[in-house]
Amino acid sequence: MRIGVPRESGEHETRVAATPATVVGLVELGATVVVEPGAGKRASFPDAAYTAAGAELGDPWGADVVLALGTPDAAHLDRMTPGATLVAMVGPARNPELLADLARRGLTVLAADAVPRISRAQSLDVLSSMANIAGYRAVVEAAHRFGRFFAGQVTAAGKVPPATVLVAGAGVAGLAAIGAATSLGAVVRATDPRPEVAEQVRSLGGEFLAVGTGDAGQESSDGYARATSADYDARAAELYTEQAADVDVVITTALIPGRPAPRLLTAADVARMKPGSVIVDMAAGQGGNVEGSVADEVVVTGNGVTIVGDTNLAARLPVQASQLYGTNLLNLLKLLVPARDGQMVLDLDDVVIRSMTVAHRGDVLWPPPPIPVSAAPAVPVEPETSTPVVAPAKPASPARRYGLIAAAFAVLFAGTAFAPAELATNLTIFVLAVVIGYYVIGKVHHALHTPLMSVTNAISGVVIVGALLQFGQHGTVVSVLAGVAVLLASINIVGGFAVTRRMLAMFTRGPAQERSAQ
Repeated sequence: MRIGVPRESGEHETRVAATPATVVGLVELGATVVVEPGAGKRASFPDAAYTAAGAELGDPWGADVVLALGTPDAAHLDRMTPGATLVAMVGPARNPELLADLARRGLTVLAADAVPRISRAQSLDVLSSMANIAGYRAVVEAAHRFGRFFAGQVTAAGKVPPATVLVAGAGVAGLAAIGAATSLGAVVRATDPRPEVAEQVRSLGGEFLAVGTGDAGQESSDGYARATSADYDARAAELYTEQAADVDVVITTALIPGRPAPRLLTAADVARMKPGSVIVDMAAGQGGNVEGSVADEVVVTGNGVTIVGDTNLAARLPVQASQLYGTNLLNLLKLLVPARDGQMVLDLDDVVIRSMTVAHRGDVLWPPPPIPVSAAPAVPVEPETSTPVVAPAKPASPARRYGLIAAAFAVLFAGTAFAPAELATNLTIFVLAVVIGYYVIGKVHHALHTPLMSVTNAISGVVIVGALLQFGQHGTVVSVLAGVAVLLASINIVGGFAVTRRMLAMFTRGPAQERSAQ
């Protein structure tokens, strides 16, 4: 199998579909990789890096599989062999004529932007990878054009308030924008029709603005957002009108696959914004979330509001964008070449492959069949027997609970009164250790450790403190037991830190990433 990697022909496209690092993975699948000379130049990947990774330089259009970013133009498609496979972002829901043309040419086309949002397909999700970069870059563009600090400052010359940023949509791009704006010191607010993302917004330091209606949008079976109701849209419009007059920067990310972008900010809302405010409309390529935005243009309104309509923000960070996109395609090829023998197997019974395949053997295969989802658990039916149904136990009344607590304290005090003095001392130490451990662990942010790790480390800390206090106090046997307790608890704590280190290593740049970045 020959895999071709062409140079992207788009004027503003700086990315490439495979990097030297991903070429190594493609070669390990048993494929011959042919890279067009200069394909990675705009992403800072020289031809020498590709040849060092095992690729050949040549014409990629005659390959069995062609990896690209956008759909190649007609001239390049004419150079492809009938029956060859094209993997690219084709926008199948918006381009039915293109799909018909690709099918007429006899090509097998896998839409990289049609990956279903299911767990096993996360490593192939091009849209999430690019949206993550685009959300970050949107904040950078806004900060560049805002002309003021994002973070508040207190100086001898006076106080500078922080910028206020509104992010419309808390999907992948929205969350990336929230994280970037928060890290720059801005006060960030966010909206989304899905109330379950509120905790994600807060975990990144943003404030979630609820629209206040239970009839919000939902996710479809393929993981993408559905349209919202008329009631939700009306209440959301009121919220956006109120926020537009107060915030300094607005970043909109709302998109519904296969449909024009929903209108969030009207011209009247933009007119209410303060002079010098900035809007980044990430949906400008599909009609725009903001009235007055123009795709791939920067518009300055009469009241001094800048509207950025860049449709390819990810291409402004070509090195990371190419690496992530190339990794997504490498993971796809691993699924298509299961035996790693250079032979591609297009298994249309696989829900992921079927969802991505939009043209095959002259037929248009879009839209794909609905993805089967797990059914809701059935309501248990009581069997028709003479066995009586036991009613659930009623919760204990407050009086009963307080009575049990009082009885427990009475037993504790009675036992302490007739017990040796050492027992009272040890019990006091134990209670203090539990209280201190609880409050120390409770003050650590939940994002810094897993709940299981926090509980086990707290218990281990209690054990170690108690055991250290027993050394040399009550004979050899007690000292030995205390030593064993300290050893076992220490192993548990060290193991917890080892797990944490391994998790952090997943986000650390390794030698391969360093070389690819160079």
